[in-house]
Amino acid sequence: VQLQASGGGLVQVGGSLRLSCSASRRTSSNNGMGWFRQAPGKEREFVAAVFWDGSNKSYGDSVKGRFTISREKGKSTVYLEMNSLKPEDTATYYCAQNRGSGAGSDPLRYPYWGRGTQVTVSS
Repeated sequence: VQLQASGGGLVQVGGSLRLSCSASRRTSSNNGMGWFRQAPGKEREFVAAVFWDGSNKSYGDSVKGRFTISREKGKSTVYLEMNSLKPEDTATYYCAQNRGSGAGSDPLRYPYWGRGTQVTVSS
C-alpha cells in the first residue's frame, strides 16, 4: 500500500490548510486512517484518526476543536482540515493506514505510512 499526502505549505498564524491522503489500493477503504506529525527534535505525535466508514473519529488533545478529519465511506482518501493554526503546529504531517478498521492513536497499529507533507506556521 502506498500513501500519498499533499496539501502542506506555509501559512500564517490563525490560517487554515487542508491536507489530503490517498491510498493506492482500493481495499484500503476498509481500513481506519490516521494523521500523525513530527517536529524537529520532538517525538511523533498523534493528530487524528477516523474509522473505515467515517463514523468515529479521535483527536489528539493539542488539536481538538481546531482540526477535523474526514473521509467518505468506501473511499480510501482521507482529509485533515486544519484551522486556527499555531506556530506549534509546524511539523511534517504523515498519514497512515490502520491494520484494522478502527481509529486508534497507537502508531504501532499503523503498518503503512506516507512520506509526509510539511506544514509551516509563521508568526
